[in-house]
Amino acid sequence: MDPKSIKVACSNCNLRELCMPMGLATEDIERIDTLVASRRKLTRGESLFRNGDKFTGLYAIRVGFFKTSVTTEDGRDQVTGFQMAGEIIGLDGIVNDLHTCDAVALEDAEVCVIPYDMIETLSREVTALQQHMHKVMSREIVREHGVMLLLGSMRAEERLAAFLLNLVQRLHARGFSQSELVLRMTREEIGSYLGLKLETVSRSFSKFAEDGIIEVKQRHVRIMDTEALKQMVNPQTCH
Repeated sequence: MDPKSIKVACSNCNLRELCMPMGLATEDIERIDTLVASRRKLTRGESLFRNGDKFTGLYAIRVGFFKTSVTTEDGRDQVTGFQMAGEIIGLDGIVNDLHTCDAVALEDAEVCVIPYDMIETLSREVTALQQHMHKVMSREIVREHGVMLLLGSMRAEERLAAFLLNLVQRLHARGFSQSELVLRMTREEIGSYLGLKLETVSRSFSKFAEDGIIEVKQRHVRIMDTEALKQMVNPQTCH
């Protein structure tokens, strides 16, 4: 059998707990397996979809890192989010059947293509899938509110601390280290996402390193003092 033709079903995927509902009956798992229409490989810098593209389905990220961004009126690229393996991307297109942002691979990546009409049909029959899709959408809304709160009320260093904690927490859910990460995005992209200038991001990284909170070697970051970062973000809850 041609190895390329062997489809890795959701039931065998090591990211299943992250992007599929838990506790499904065997027959429901088999039906959900039919959702994945195809796989798509992308190279670093390639677009998964662009603002204005017709919305046809969602994408479950199997491998790699993505950024979503919109172009502002003055032509700047405003980063709206970073997505990683086990997360679902493309929800922005549900409202008007058109994508409202660009999604670009920050490294070589692979996604499972899930046609939306099939999700809708199956959701009506498998309650757990419907509930799971609601959770995914709800998580996206909560994340956006969190970012708005971050940008509205936090100083530069607090924003960067919250960003690093969020990133390491999401990576830890995927079995990675709780204290080490490789930044797939540039400092400029981090600044765009956090509403900070590049110099401010670099200055904050340097300050954290000087204070012994993190160690930085190019894109490798090791968190030496998680509590210090948490204290910056929620001073009132830390003693």
